[in-house]
Amino acid sequence: MEAWEKVVLLTLVAGMAMPLGGWIAQVERLGPNWLENELRHGIIAFGGGALLSAVALVLVPNSLEALAPWPAMLWFLAGGLAFMGIDILLDRNGTSASQLTAMLSDFLPEALALGAAFTYGGGSGVLLALLMTLQNLPEGFNAYRELRETTHYSARRLLTLFFAMAWLGPLAGLGGLWWLGDYPTTVAAIMLFAAGGILYSVFQDLAPQARLERHWGPPLGAVLGFAMGIVGHMLIH
Repeated sequence: MEAWEKVVLLTLVAGMAMPLGGWIAQVERLGPNWLENELRHGIIAFGGGALLSAVALVLVPNSLEALAPWPAMLWFLAGGLAFMGIDILLDRNGTSASQLTAMLSDFLPEALALGAAFTYGGGSGVLLALLMTLQNLPEGFNAYRELRETTHYSARRLLTLFFAMAWLGPLAGLGGLWWLGDYPTTVAAIMLFAAGGILYSVFQDLAPQARLERHWGPPLGAVLGFAMGIVGHMLIH
């Protein structure tokens, strides 16, 4: 199989976890009310932990070698400020899509990095794609529930949207393979920008929603999500 075919396959599989997570989220009741609340908040926390692991173990470490300290800090801060601006704009328009934004800002830079890695014959592509898939599943679940509650979009329209977004992965992966492989500084800047935005989203939106009064289980979802990232990182490296 050619390198470009591997990139398309791996990024598409990872992307399809988004509509799969949304499809699972269509189940309105998963059991007794307490279990529904615990599970939903646990999945939100799991998604937050997975995003934090992407920042701490994939996006930031894979960027620092290509940039000097000051540019790295500026790109990271720029990502946080940009996401704050998006958050303010969405709030003024009465729309909440923070988890959708966080999901895409995690998925696309990692797809770029996966494609760029194949420029150098990166053998870690399969494991990175697996990590992306495991991240996208709970993130798709959370983004679907968020959009269903805050917009008038139907379930079919949202799942179609998530399905279409999954194809952005192969586009980003091929871009990384064909155009950005020779520009590691550009890839690093994009990844740090996304990392800053993700960190903002986790603490602004996901962490507050994960808390549930008089319940102590959901935060373990964040621990589990980050633990999954640790395992993926150790396998990749």
